[in-house]
Amino acid sequence: MDRDELAAFLRDRRERIRPTEVGLPAGPRRRTPGLRREEVAQLAFISTEYYTRLEQARGPRPSREVLSGLVRALRLTDAERDHLHHLAGAPPAPPLGPPREVRQSILDLLTRLPGTAAIVTSAIGEVLAWNDLAAALMEDFSALSRRDRNLIRRVFLDSHPDGPPLYGVSDAAEFARDSAQRLRAASARYPDSPEVTGLVAELLAGSEEFTRLWEAYDVSVLPTLAKTFHHPVVGPLTVNCDALHVPDRDQRIVLYTATPGSASEEALRLLSVVGTQRMDVSG
Repeated sequence: MDRDELAAFLRDRRERIRPTEVGLPAGPRRRTPGLRREEVAQLAFISTEYYTRLEQARGPRPSREVLSGLVRALRLTDAERDHLHHLAGAPPAPPLGPPREVRQSILDLLTRLPGTAAIVTSAIGEVLAWNDLAAALMEDFSALSRRDRNLIRRVFLDSHPDGPPLYGVSDAAEFARDSAQRLRAASARYPDSPEVTGLVAELLAGSEEFTRLWEAYDVSVLPTLAKTFHHPVVGPLTVNCDALHVPDRDQRIVLYTATPGSASEEALRLLSVVGTQRMDVSG
């Protein structure tokens, strides 16, 4: 525990918060900017004496409950919360399972990518968000249950029987190997997650291919540079596949784009117009 740094950090963050931000009157008699110590203590549900001792670098190591109260009272960001825990000698516990909440800025990004099919996946292959072109290219994810939006379960168990396995892609075998390796790595990051251990157990029980890949203990994932979709409406189209990592959420943004001027680019453009509606291609 670094008492001096903890004290300085608490004072700095306390002085940054205006009383009106936490529903308190500003008042004409405040001698310092920000909140008073007793106000922070009240918001954090701890005694003023205890909080004062923390700011004077002479308090005991705060419990996780106290730290949670301070995070709430001082309106700390995720990064500031982690820093507070480290200063207090109590590093934040890792999340029990893979985060599923997608940041609003990422959701906004998906809608601002014309000509690009984009999805966001969790550490265990669940499609968490997508744009309209991704739904047209791959599947209308909004019509699927959360269970059926898991790409790893889909490739090994084909849990959604109304369509071709894995959206008719050309690299199903490579995707299966990549998926097993990513799940192996995720299981090490979230060893106590019932969701992760349950998915692994389900795949081991239901897929000999997954069992073979799982028992290889490979974790070196190679990037997928291109992928061909055999689409029922526009036929085969080849797209570049790029993945951007969101480290703080352990998520990936997967982008599918076509080479400019190619037939696949024209097919993607058609899909962006058609969307997920069915087209009569018989005539």
